Amino acid sequence: MSSAVAKQKRSTKEKSDVSTFSFKVRIGEHEIEISGSHEEVMKTIDQLPKIMPNVSSAFQAIRFEKGKVEVSSAVQKVRGKGIPLPYPKIPKTKSCKEAVLHLLRSDWGRWRPRTLNELLEGLRANALNYPVSTLSSVLVRLVRKGVIRRWKTEEGYVYILAEKEED
Repeated sequence: MSSAVAKQKRSTKEKSDVSTFSFKVRIGEHEIEISGSHEEVMKTIDQLPKIMPNVSSAFQAIRFEKGKVEVSSAVQKVRGKGIPLPYPKIPKTKSCKEAVLHLLRSDWGRWRPRTLNELLEGLRANALNYPVSTLSSVLVRLVRKGVIRRWKTEEGYVYILAEKEED
């Protein structure tokens, strides 16, 4: 092998090695990946305290659009195959009400409104097997008390924690 070819291969390998360094940041169910040369990524990481407020507000902006909830086809395919979705782990509770509030206070429950079936699946993923009628009546009581909000969408009613109003 000629030295020119070997040098070219080394140069190509070095270029590809330079761009393979990456760093991932996970916020709730959102993930950001920073990749580039080691030096570029480290400089960006140093800038994270300045960048994160913008990233956080961007995630809040896409949190949900009132009255419109979409379940991606990928999630529907996963459900159809019986593959469990990543539900939050919640502590053992004394009541269905407490369990529902733990789910809705988690990152999973805050980033978008959840349907009755999603909440039921979240409870079952935590080995809490409440009947649908029990869960439904708990949700209605929490809505009446103003603890959670609900509205009707194409998929049915969705539930999310009520935001506290400031005086």
